[in-house]
Amino acid sequence: MKKLTVYGYMKCDTCRRALKWLEAHECDTEFIDITQDPPNAATLGALLDTGDYQLKQLLNTSGRAYREPGVKDKLAAMGRDETLTYLAGEGMLIKRPIVTDGTRFTVGFRETAFDAAWG
Repeated sequence: MKKLTVYGYMKCDTCRRALKWLEAHECDTEFIDITQDPPNAATLGALLDTGDYQLKQLLNTSGRAYREPGVKDKLAAMGRDETLTYLAGEGMLIKRPIVTDGTRFTVGFRETAFDAAWG
């Protein structure tokens, strides 16, 4: 299996559970702090192009950054490319973790999805 890139946030319980699962399954990973180096718009676009996720599924709607005044309305008024560019500059708005081998992606952590993609 190729090396997996994990975009996450170490203070996030979901990210820590995902990393623990990946380690238990002996996956070779590179962790990237989504707050310091979020995935670029091209990577987010490639994720959407797989057809496995919709744009709204990339949004961390439970986070503080999303609940800031006007953010939800601003995102709703943007087109796909503009939204991806905005997300690429605001890592805390992106649902995490994003795991990719460069071709396949998972967003968030569900053990069944990880079993199918990375098991």
